[in-house]
Amino acid sequence: MLTGYLRLIVFSVGLLIGVQLPGFVDQYVKRVSAHQSEAVKNFSGFQQTANEVFGGDVGALIAHHQASPDPAFQSEAKNIRALYDRLTALSAELAALRVPLLRQILHMILHPDPQILGETRDEYSYTVPLSPSAIVCGVVIGAVLALLAEALLLAALRPFRPRPIRLRAA
Repeated sequence: MLTGYLRLIVFSVGLLIGVQLPGFVDQYVKRVSAHQSEAVKNFSGFQQTANEVFGGDVGALIAHHQASPDPAFQSEAKNIRALYDRLTALSAELAALRVPLLRQILHMILHPDPQILGETRDEYSYTVPLSPSAIVCGVVIGAVLALLAEALLLAALRPFRPRPIRLRAA
C-alpha cells in the first residue's frame, strides 16, 4: 500500500515537472530571440560599413581595423570581433531551436547557451499550460519517474525478501 502511494506521489511530481517543460523551452527560445535581435541592432552599424566598404565582408572590416597603426582602431577590432562572434552564436542557437519540441529539449539539455539558460532559469515564471505538448511531457516524465522509483525501491528491498526453501531429494 505504501509503495502505491509513493508511486502516485512520484508520478504527480513528474507530471508537474513535465507540464512546465514546454513553457520553459518557450521562454528560453524567446530569450534567445530577444538577445539575437539586440545583437543584430548593436552590430548593424558595423555591418553597414562592411557592406559599403568591403562588399559585406565583416572579416575584411576587422582585418582593416587590426592593420591600422592607430591603437584605437586596433582596439575597436576586438570589439567588432566580439560583437560579431556573439551575433553569429546567437543566430546559430536560434536556428538550432527552430525544430520540434523534442529536439528543442534535447538541444537545451546537450548544447544550451549557459548564460541564457541561467537567465531563463532565474526569471522563469511557472505556469500550468494545458496544451497537448505540456500534457504529453507531463505524463511521459511522470511515468518515467514512477518507473524509476519503482525499480529503485525493488532493487533496495531485494536483499530483504525471503528466499524460497528448496527441498533436497534424499
